[in-house]
Amino acid sequence: MKILFFTGKGGVGKSTTAAASAWQLSQKARVLIVSLDPAHNLGDIFGVAIKNGKKRFTKTLYLSEVNLQKLSREYLERETDVLSTTYSYLKTLNLDTYFSILKYSPGIEEYALLTSIERTIRDETDFDYIIFDTPPTGLTLRFLALPKVTITWIDRLTQIRCQILEKRYTIHRIRGTLDSEETILDYCEADDNILKRLRKLSENYNNLDRTLRGDGCHVVLVFNPDILSLRESQRLVEGLHELGLPLRLLINNKVTEANEEMARLVEQQMKKTAGDVLLERIELSNTLLDGKMGTLYDIRENIIPDSWQLL
Repeated sequence: MKILFFTGKGGVGKSTTAAASAWQLSQKARVLIVSLDPAHNLGDIFGVAIKNGKKRFTKTLYLSEVNLQKLSREYLERETDVLSTTYSYLKTLNLDTYFSILKYSPGIEEYALLTSIERTIRDETDFDYIIFDTPPTGLTLRFLALPKVTITWIDRLTQIRCQILEKRYTIHRIRGTLDSEETILDYCEADDNILKRLRKLSENYNNLDRTLRGDGCHVVLVFNPDILSLRESQRLVEGLHELGLPLRLLINNKVTEANEEMARLVEQQMKKTAGDVLLERIELSNTLLDGKMGTLYDIRENIIPDSWQLL
């Protein structure tokens, strides 16, 4: 299975490009395209309504839109339930008050998106390609950075938890007995629920991190022939490089005769920033989209030339 992330500045046409790529790839393989962008337009591009789960568009093409608000709420409820169960002996501290404001905490949306990506990659193994249409640059870089950041934190928390168990076990041996309220924290590492949870999370995030950095993962950066798009795309290239994520393809979208000179300038600058990453152009068509995928396919018929070896 290959995984493609289509990313770029808002409004550059990455959703349309991702959709057209999904359509054409589905002519030879089974494809799932997932919109992670809160401003969903995948359903509009294909002319269908997409609700919870995935929708079959053709025999080999499935569509999905992630409800970020719902996903964030479910993620928060799930984690809050784990914390409430684990620390039930601290009910006197009224933890519900603290849990109620966690939804405003930075990073909730990013972790919710990452959870959705991890689950999709893990569970949707029947597809040859999974295409993710990502949010604008900032949010995309933040959630792509989370696996590595989270692994570091989990490793440290695991060390702290082991130290806590060791010290509590020492106290237990001195005291000789434990009452029922204190047996929530086990002394055997193999039986400790918190360690089990941390190690399971570590396994999941390490697997995801290996997948994102592997040969089967490809980041496709879409940009337009203008200075604002160029600057944000350069920042994204630098961010992907810092994270060690595989940028495989650059697409200069919406090129016309009128902006040909600017298109060449932007391409030169992007090549300096991205090195020998393959770069392709997509000409802007004057044909109006009528909501039918056939029309989109017709005007984008060359969106996946043979030179795109990564596909």
